[in-house]
Parts: sequence; structure tokens; C-alpha cells
Amino acid sequence: MKTKVTQIAAVALLGLSVAAGTAMAQQRVFFGIATGGTGGTYYPLGGMLAQVISNNAELKGARISATAETGNASVANAGLLGREAIESAFVAADILGAAYSGENQFEDKAQKNLRALGALYPETVQLVAQPDIQSVEDLAGQSVSSGSPGSGQYQLLTDLLDVHGLSRDDIDEDYSSFSQAAGKIADGNLGASLITAGTPTSSITELANSHDVNIVPLAGPEVDALLERQPQYTSVEMPAETYRGVDEPVQTLAVRAIWATHAGVSDEMAYNVTKALYDNVETLAQVHVKGREISLETALESVTIPLHPGAERFYREQGVID
Repeated sequence: MKTKVTQIAAVALLGLSVAAGTAMAQQRVFFGIATGGTGGTYYPLGGMLAQVISNNAELKGARISATAETGNASVANAGLLGREAIESAFVAADILGAAYSGENQFEDKAQKNLRALGALYPETVQLVAQPDIQSVEDLAGQSVSSGSPGSGQYQLLTDLLDVHGLSRDDIDEDYSSFSQAAGKIADGNLGASLITAGTPTSSITELANSHDVNIVPLAGPEVDALLERQPQYTSVEMPAETYRGVDEPVQTLAVRAIWATHAGVSDEMAYNVTKALYDNVETLAQVHVKGREISLETALESVTIPLHPGAERFYREQGVID
């Protein structure tokens, strides 16, 4: 009888051991990435980054389970990080710098807990308009969208109008998302929309494939004056054939997207997710056109806020930082 009891106890202990091992194998640590609307670039690229992290990163023996969440773009994402409501987010470089310093939309609301993980890819400023709108000056009296409330384009539109002798009082404001704006332009209910995203942007591609639109050039002395205000922007040339009907290159602006976090994220977590990204850029390059523009060589480009210590450790190991 004693032997039988001993055998039963041994089997029970073995079962507990197997169950414990299974529980350990299934342990997950969750890591969120705030992106943008589904019509832009943040969301699909964020989903792919989340998959890369989930497939390649661990934290103290537990798998890191990363998820990409739709968001209201840069300003809102910076606010989420400032409140430590999410672990990481994509934020345009100029907005991230303003949030940290307490400037522009963040006046008197400096978010000193923001930290950078690394630079991603250049986002192209695209002023998408009805065919008869050929310049920024032509926006006067038109309905114009600067994106969803909380987007980083609000300040840019203000500055663009100002250097061209206009103000927001000269336009009819609209706050549609990228996809909503494209639909309104197609229906004739919107004159133009300022869209800052990686090219080609899916919402613009769909619009241009079915309707004639114009990508308004952003160049000249007025834009040079804007660049003095917004040094994190740079002049770029959008290639011809980026969209149907774009037969010639278009001079415009670009700003780099930054992957950011906050000081409350552990050093080990920041190190592991940063490593997962830059160790697997080839994978991103295979599945998304903007993934080809992410590299260790440009990982600190346009980063004007402090690096997270975990990310900094990774860059020192790679020789990016001495």
C-alpha cells in the first residue's frame, strides 16, 4: 500500500513538474507599440515590427509578446508615452523633440520622461489636393485637412501657411484621418489634405488609382524659411510614378519617424526590443518597402532626446556610440 501511495505521489509530482514547465514555456511579457491610422505607414510597419519582436526577443526567460495598436499619430502617441500609458510608440522627430522640450503643442507640458529607442525611416510630407490646387497659396478659401486631432501635421500646416502669407483663418479646417481625407477628396468634399507618411501611402495610392489628384510641390524661398523654424525637416524629391498621374519628381519635405519609449520601461526590455529590430532589419525590408530604409547606420539620425539606457547599451555594443 505504501509503495502504491509513493507511486501515486511520484506521478502527481511529475504532473506538477510538467505543468510548471508548460506554464514557464508559455510565460509572456507584453510590449505595446502605438502606431497610427490604418491608412498610413505607422500601422502596417508597427505590426511587422511587433511580429519581429515576438519572434526574436525574450526578457528573463519569458517571451516578449509585442502588439501594434492603432493610434492618433505623433502628438497623441507622445502623450501616451508621457503618461506611461503604453511601452513604445512611433513619433515624428520634430514632435518628439517638441514634447520633450515643452514647445509648440506641448507648451508648458514638457514630457521629460520620453526616451528614444532609435530612428526608423523618413516620412514624406505630401500635400494631396484637387487637380486645380497647384500651390500652397491656392489653399486660401479651400477646405484643408491637417489630419486627425493629435497628429503632428497641425503645427506643420500652421508654419506652411504662415511662410506663404496665410493663416489658419484663411482655410476651412478639417480633421479627417488619412483614409477619410482621401474619401472626401474623391467625393469633391475636400480641397486638400496634408499627409506625412512613408511613400507610397496606401490611402493616397487608392485615391490616385481612381481619381485625378495633384501632389503640391513644397519648395522655394518660403519653404527655406520654414526649414529654419523646423530644422528636423529636410528637402527631398518624391520620385515620379510614386502614384498614378505623378509623371515628374515632386520636390517636398521629409521628417524621420522615431521609435520612442519612456523612462519607466526597464533597461533590459529596451535593450532586447532595440536589438530585435536592428538584428532583423532584413526581415522588415522583405515585407515592407519602408523597412528597406531602416538601418543601424541611421539609427540615431534626427534623435534629439535622450536615448533609453537600454538602447544606448545596444548601440555601444555595436560601435554606433563610442
